[in-house]
Amino acid sequence: MAAKQPLFVDSHAHLDGGRFSDDLDEVVQRAADNGVTTIVTIGCDLASSRASVELSERYAGVYAAVGVHPHDAGEIDDAAIEQLHALAQHPKVVAIGEIGLDYYRDRCPRQQQQLAFRRQIHLAQQCALPIVVHDRDAHSDVMAILRAENASACGGVLHCFSGDETMARQCIDLGFMLSFTGTITYPKNDAIRAVIAALPIEKMLIETDCPYLAAQPWRGKRNEPAYVVETAKTLADIKQLSVADVARITSGNARRLFNLDGDDNRGRIAYQIRDSLYLNITNRCTNRCVFCAKFRDFTVKGHQLKLDHEPDFTEIITAIGDPTPYAEVVFCGYGEPLLRLDVVKQVAAWLKQRGVKVRINSDGQANLVHKRDILPELAGLVDEISISLNAPDSGNYQRICQSAYGEQAFAAVTDFIRRATRHIPKVVATAVTVDGIDIERCRRLADELGVEFRQRIYNEVG
Repeated sequence: MAAKQPLFVDSHAHLDGGRFSDDLDEVVQRAADNGVTTIVTIGCDLASSRASVELSERYAGVYAAVGVHPHDAGEIDDAAIEQLHALAQHPKVVAIGEIGLDYYRDRCPRQQQQLAFRRQIHLAQQCALPIVVHDRDAHSDVMAILRAENASACGGVLHCFSGDETMARQCIDLGFMLSFTGTITYPKNDAIRAVIAALPIEKMLIETDCPYLAAQPWRGKRNEPAYVVETAKTLADIKQLSVADVARITSGNARRLFNLDGDDNRGRIAYQIRDSLYLNITNRCTNRCVFCAKFRDFTVKGHQLKLDHEPDFTEIITAIGDPTPYAEVVFCGYGEPLLRLDVVKQVAAWLKQRGVKVRINSDGQANLVHKRDILPELAGLVDEISISLNAPDSGNYQRICQSAYGEQAFAAVTDFIRRATRHIPKVVATAVTVDGIDIERCRRLADELGVEFRQRIYNEVG
């Protein structure tokens, strides 16, 4: 079966300008041909905001944001706010923007920019819409205004993000997304690529900002939504993901932020990341780890993993389809797979009959659960097991992992790791890099147990 074409959202475009007046139909069609099926076209003043709404009516996959750019902040008065409020009632208006501060060109007095920014944040809050923020050489004032005006209440995105990692994390803490353009493809733009490498892709969007900022292959030429795919390729390289992963994740992020239709991704049993296929067979778990992402969101790399029931063998193999194209099949969802030992064994046997590598991610408490040593039962069925260690001693383990088995859990986990080496070819102990977990002591303990150690970056699930 041929792979499906990845589908992208260009989260920030300017389709209303004169540079698209002669061939906009062709531009939108080229975008669709390249998988860019959804475009948010952004207002910069009252006229372009009205034009953006009209374009959203003309094209099914085009949505609009309405707002006044800081260059035109002088437009903002009571009458302008009323006009924007009226436009925002349109069903295809999904944000207020672009709004913010621009201290690079200073085409409008800074005090006037700040007032317009504040008033439009208030408008977004009234309309229950996110904001699209323009920030050029105004980082500290942008952040101060977002905090002062409680912009977290509406949320939004800092488009064409140009700040450093510290600012990026502050934006994420405020509940904002960060969006990146074709500038990340420029050879000398290592600084922004370093920021991207340090942050979770679950907080990122991609955009063209067309007709400006074309990616490297078209640099200096008119940009258009089809070229957002080049930005996705660079993002995939930075995050060590596939382009399909980046398309799925960033498109899902955009759809949630802008409340767009099209997310039919609920309750996945089998889900692909890179060249591995993961199996999500239960949402139950032995632990309640303080860092576990599922207490915030059941999304992993763009896949929704909250199950409405636990699938049986037939449902699982149907979800898998042909397993042979994958480098491995991994029992790893938002739950502890070995709680369903019989199903794991049944599915693993089916996979091994087809010559597929099998891996399990586990919390290592299956022997406590089943009241016997279950590891001999996995011999010949499992090629690799990753076991969450996360602490070098019992007290810290219970503080961090909060096992249902209390103080006996840690000893059971370390014993499980030791025993696993007798039956499974590759055993890896892991720990998450969060405050309170002593990575080096965990590494030394893994050495003592005779297994490989891997640290897992917090918030980089999957």
